[in-house]
Amino acid sequence: MTDFPLPFEDDDPFASAGLRLTVDLTALTENWRDMARRSGAARAAAVVKADAYGMGIEDAGETLYLAGARDFFVATVDEGVTLRLYAPEARIFVLSGIWPGTERRFFENDLVPVISSDEQLAFWMAVLADYGDYPCALHVDTGFNRLGLHIDDALALADDVSRPASFAPVLIMSHLACGDDPTHAMNLRQLESFRRVSTAYEGIDSSLAASAGIFLGEDYHFDLTRPGISLYGGEAVSGMANPMRPVATAEARIIQVRTVEAGETVSYGRALQLHRNSRLAIVSAGYADGYMRSQSSGGVPLRQTVPQGGQGFIAGYKVPVAGRITMDLTIFDITDVPENAVRAGDYVELFGKNMALDDVARAAGTIGYEILTSMGLRHERRYVAEE
Repeated sequence: MTDFPLPFEDDDPFASAGLRLTVDLTALTENWRDMARRSGAARAAAVVKADAYGMGIEDAGETLYLAGARDFFVATVDEGVTLRLYAPEARIFVLSGIWPGTERRFFENDLVPVISSDEQLAFWMAVLADYGDYPCALHVDTGFNRLGLHIDDALALADDVSRPASFAPVLIMSHLACGDDPTHAMNLRQLESFRRVSTAYEGIDSSLAASAGIFLGEDYHFDLTRPGISLYGGEAVSGMANPMRPVATAEARIIQVRTVEAGETVSYGRALQLHRNSRLAIVSAGYADGYMRSQSSGGVPLRQTVPQGGQGFIAGYKVPVAGRITMDLTIFDITDVPENAVRAGDYVELFGKNMALDDVARAAGTIGYEILTSMGLRHERRYVAEE
């Protein structure tokens, strides 16, 4: 065994991480409170599916609970079981519903299944026959054509006097297909359809608006709103200045800084030829980490329609991606950054306070949701409370 003459310093996983994510819990709290105010008379829930959009369901869930959220939405029963530890008195809705074999986890953790299909409804009725009263939510499709009971079936169920007395939903919900476009006629059509359902289930809470729907105004708020992406700083409405505070800052360590002469090419496929002597920073993040290949500066189909590729931020400068993004590495052109301002071991911001999440997403031809939820594979998270 090799003898090391010097003692190792205590390991700090965040300080030594190649890819790291700082989550501002104060910003998360303020964003939820902002959306709660915008919800008017309606209560504001908190959507924490997909590991709280990549922020960590444990810390994000507890923060939102302490901020005042008492209704939560998760995608799976496993997420609900985890969240229950951090939101002890909350009402937790499981959007994927209940399936045979999951009953015990629902009951033991006081989770509310969202019933979205005829098959789930039939199973739920059988569960009630065996176990008695237990709350559920009904998801009704008003035009999205994703999940949800057909509207005619939901209306018939409301009028069915033979339905079991133990069947007592606590929430009726639907989801807008075009809420991010305030001018789209589909919003009003869905609103009118949902009003029919809400009226049929008089006395039961109704919920139509997610983040984008909240911005459409009080007609869409009903009893409960479901803010999601807005809580995490993402853009909910297209073409409108984003009023939310950034929550996540992603950074990647510079592994090497190299000097390359004009005329040489960079990365796979020789997709970029340099027109000047350049300095390049190679960082430890690539498409395996959710930093999408589509935002490469060249050599990808998207650059034919969206000329601007991705950018990072370091030492006060925006720096462009150089060439194709690879699995574990991305190259940034730092030629315009003073030489003494950047060295190996420093970090380039991929998105956050200086690089807006949704600007990065547009360069990748996607949306902020996908960027956030794709960043959780290898990054080290740190939670801060910044004023």
